[in-house]
Amino acid sequence: MEVKKHRKVVTYKEYFKEFFKSQPTAVQKKIIWTLELIEDLEQIPETYLKHLTGTDGLYEIRVSFGSNTYRIFSFFSGEKLVVLMNSFQKKTKKTPKSEIIKAVKIRQEYEQESK
Repeated sequence: MEVKKHRKVVTYKEYFKEFFKSQPTAVQKKIIWTLELIEDLEQIPETYLKHLTGTDGLYEIRVSFGSNTYRIFSFFSGEKLVVLMNSFQKKTKKTPKSEIIKAVKIRQEYEQESK
């Protein structure tokens, strides 16, 4: 039985790919598992995908592996497409402002190219 995909996850340029390639295999597998979950589930728990307050549509995909936490910035383009951007390993409670600023700039770049 084929699982109906509720959305499609895509990458934009090399931002996410570079981060992904630099991770150990076990972390890569957990990231893939999380991305598939985002495609497959109709309602995604905030544990895995959370809107960043005050960012006008930015989301962070949340991946935990062992004691490490990873964040992948993303946004929706249309109703069904999740676009992956910059990513980082989280080392503090708060998401670094520099990473949010970078994500906003990448999204603006994407929107300019999509016109």
